[in-house]
Order: sequence, then structure tokens, then C-alpha cells
Amino acid sequence: MTKTTGTALFRSYRSLGLVLMSCLALGLLSSCGIYSFTGTNLSPDIKTFTVNNFTMGTAGGPSNLPLLVNEKIKEYFQRNTNLTVVPSGGDLLLEGTITGYDVVPVAPTANDRAGFNRLNVTVQVRFVNNKDETKNFDQAFTFYADFPQDQTLNQNEARLLPPILDQIVQNIFNKSAADW
Repeated sequence: MTKTTGTALFRSYRSLGLVLMSCLALGLLSSCGIYSFTGTNLSPDIKTFTVNNFTMGTAGGPSNLPLLVNEKIKEYFQRNTNLTVVPSGGDLLLEGTITGYDVVPVAPTANDRAGFNRLNVTVQVRFVNNKDETKNFDQAFTFYADFPQDQTLNQNEARLLPPILDQIVQNIFNKSAADW
């Protein structure tokens, strides 16, 4: 075999290998159902979503908390899917109630005082997939953040609440759109 023939043969094997690896990668992605690189696992016939106004079902928390949750859910879905938000009748429906907004002491110290306080936020969410009712759920999502015992909630609320809500919204998204 000449050097030229060997080089040509090597190139054709290398090209064949690249084609086979590409086919294998595409096969793996398609065998896992409908998947997008944003992490959603939604059927292609789902085009719209509706977020009904969340309500306040607890005495604690800022009065605009339901509105904050609504807007964060809408923004997250719009940023991470190709779905269009509609005021009613969406293929997906999210609605819920803020059921918990509590400060609890944690990490007791030797003199029976809390080492720090924890802000817990709980949102009860009802999700309806109008294209596949097996995906429907009614579930509570809770997240928290800690702050020093010698400080008040008022001193920390503006700093703690956004990351708590971000995590809750991400968990709602993962359960509803990513099917985790």
C-alpha cells in the first residue's frame, strides 16, 4: 500500500467515524423523548400557558407576594421555553396560593437562643396540562433562607425573598415543564 492510499483510507475511516458518532448522539437525544437544551420535556403540541393570579393564604409576607410569584413564573417560562403566555385557556395552567411565610428559630445555642432565624416560604401550586392530564399535579413547594438571630426580618426580607422565590419558581418549572 502506498502512502497516498493509506492517507486516503485513513481519511475515509475518520469521516465514517464522525458520521457514526453524530448518528449515535442524535439517536440518544431522540430516544429520550422530546427534549430541548433548556431542559424542558414538553410535547410539541403545547404552545401556550396561563398563570392564574396566585392568592395569599397566609397572614405573613408582603402584600405583593402573589404578584411577585405570578410575574416570576411567567418570566421564567418565557425565558426557558418557546411557549406564549395567554390570559386564559392555555395548554398549560398554573395557579396557586402562598400558604406559608414563616420565620422560625434554628440552631439553638447553649443559652436556649436561636443561632439564626429561617424564613420559610411555601407555595401550593396546581398545574394542569390540558394536553396530557397524567402530568397534572397539586403540590406544595417550599424554600428558605437564613439570617442572623440578632437581626429582624425587616432588615433581611429584601435580600432573602428574591432568591427564595427564584428557587421555588425553578422547582415549579422543573416539576411542570421539565417533568422532574
